[in-house]
Amino acid sequence: DGWNPFSHPYKKMEYGKWELFIPPGQDGYPPVPHGSKLKVVIRAQNGELLYRISPWARYVVRDEDKVNYDWVHWNPPLSYIRKHPSPRRLKSLRIYESHVGIASPEGKVASYKNFTYNVLPRIKDLGYNCVQLMAIMEHAYYASFGYQVTSFFAASSRYGTPDDLKEMIDIAHSMGITVLLDVVHSHASKNSEDGLNKFDGTDSCFFHSGSRGTHQLWDSRLFDYANWEVLRFLLSNLRMWIEDYRFDGFRFDGVTSMLYHHHGIGTAFSGDYNEYFGLHVDEDALCYLMLANHMIKFLHPECITIAEDVSGMPALCRPVAEAGGGFDYRLAMAIPDKWIQIIKELKDEDWNMGNIVHTLTNRRYEEKYIAYAESHDQALVGDKTLAFRLMDAEMYTNMSVLAPLTPVIDRGIQLHKMIRLITHALGGESYLNFMG
Repeated sequence: DGWNPFSHPYKKMEYGKWELFIPPGQDGYPPVPHGSKLKVVIRAQNGELLYRISPWARYVVRDEDKVNYDWVHWNPPLSYIRKHPSPRRLKSLRIYESHVGIASPEGKVASYKNFTYNVLPRIKDLGYNCVQLMAIMEHAYYASFGYQVTSFFAASSRYGTPDDLKEMIDIAHSMGITVLLDVVHSHASKNSEDGLNKFDGTDSCFFHSGSRGTHQLWDSRLFDYANWEVLRFLLSNLRMWIEDYRFDGFRFDGVTSMLYHHHGIGTAFSGDYNEYFGLHVDEDALCYLMLANHMIKFLHPECITIAEDVSGMPALCRPVAEAGGGFDYRLAMAIPDKWIQIIKELKDEDWNMGNIVHTLTNRRYEEKYIAYAESHDQALVGDKTLAFRLMDAEMYTNMSVLAPLTPVIDRGIQLHKMIRLITHALGGESYLNFMG
């Protein structure tokens, strides 16, 4: 296509950094027009030329007739200007966990515009005060639900443009709705054509080399949190989502995997303190999480951070000044597992209310929890919803008002409501429900 890979060479700086400065044109306009397709060309140690997408690319798109993504320079002459202030920090969250792409009954990937004008009003009417958005960071593999990130600074182009997302968040703020981003800093996609993997031809540019740099179960790359440039990359990524898009905070995915060298694989946490303190703890990752929370709270005190941690790491949700992890909330991940166990293994008359209440109230002293009966983990990722567990096949035939009410449907609806009621009442300081 006439690419000249040597037209604009970078200048090597200290600490592995490279710089390219292109002066503005004679007319004063940016030298790279909005919408231009760009590539970074790297000469690997073996002399091979590698064509890469910039790790800091703000917009990447994939044409229908292509397999790989293209980096598109996003710098519109008239970018979206926000009109509404961010909501005040909430004392208690009622979170609607959402995926923009599946937020429509139509058989297609839905858009930011659809979510803005068709879904947000419904969320507001239902009484939620917070939206948690998953699958926003660009991911080449759509079926990963956003957890195999390829472009960390790019809002997914499947749903629209960066300005569409900015408008969506701004409209949510006008309704008094806080907007959280499901941020994935625990790992990255192995995709080397569209993502960070082997960016410079080695396996250690952003990640640990060798076996330590690969997650056995997720088949993805693991960041080297001891590398200063990796820290700069991840911390600046958080600032960008807050300051450019006006997100009000983050749900950090895969925190358990980050905290331990064993990543929680094959580990049944019992609460013994030896499980949380020792050489098996990844101190570099823990320090990164503390640093991230410190930076966020220092620059934007109103922002909220949530940890997805199944291990129960002590003090994860205490301030960094107390040597804690700095998170505001942790997900009460034992609760949905308890409901699944009860429904699968027990008859209704054998439900032990004492055991249920113990699970709902068993949490670390003065650490805030977000209770939920189910999330996308239960409803989408290789599992099924509580409604289907309770009513199963009759969901297809007897849920209509035109069909007679059967005992299975009647029981299922009542238990479904009661499970949510008691979870909301006892499970934590805030509550989450998944749109599915």
